[in-house]
Amino acid sequence: MSHSPEPPVLRAQFCFNQTALRDFLRISRGTIDDPITQNLNALLAPAQRRFDPSSTSSRQLSAPGRNIPAEQCDAFKNNILFPSWAQRSDVLDYCAAVAVSPDPDDPDSVLRQIDDVRARERVVDERLDPYSARYFPREARTESLAMLMRNERAVEKIIRSRTWSLIGERCGTSSVSADEAFNGWRARQMKN
Repeated sequence: MSHSPEPPVLRAQFCFNQTALRDFLRISRGTIDDPITQNLNALLAPAQRRFDPSSTSSRQLSAPGRNIPAEQCDAFKNNILFPSWAQRSDVLDYCAAVAVSPDPDDPDSVLRQIDDVRARERVVDERLDPYSARYFPREARTESLAMLMRNERAVEKIIRSRTWSLIGERCGTSSVSADEAFNGWRARQMKN
C-alpha cells in the first residue's frame, strides 16, 4: 500500500520554489490518488472464492466480490487518503496565503521599479515606431505564485472528484461529496 511523502516544512521559500512545490504535489498525487484502483485492489483479500469455470459462460455486469468491506474502506480513507489530502490542502492554503501577502524579500522588486521608471520616462513617437508604446511589466513572484495556486487547486478538485467516484464505486455509493467527507474527517481530527 502506498503512503504519501513526508510533508514539507512550510516556509515562503518553499512556495516560491515552484519546482519543489509542484514536485511535492505531483509525488503526493502519484502515490495515493493516481493509482487509486491499485490501492483499493490491495484492500481485497486474494482469492476469497475458488475459481468457478461456469462463471465465464455468461456475462456478469457487476463483479461479485469486487466490493470492498466497509471497515477496510473506512480505514483506507481515514488512515491514508484523507491524511494525504490534508497535507496537500495545508500546502495549498499556506502557499495561497503567501501569494497574497506582501513580499519584502522579492529579489526582482528593484528591477521592476527601475523598469517602471524607465517606461514612464520614455518618449514615445508612434509614427516612427508603432510598437514603442508597449510596455509589459515584469510579474511579481507573488502574482506568479497566486496563478500557480489557482491552477493547482483546480487540479486538486478534479483529482479528488475522480478518486472519490472510484471509492464510491468500490466501497459503496455515498451521498456525501468528497469535500464534505474530507471536511468531516478533518473536523473529527481537530476534536481528537
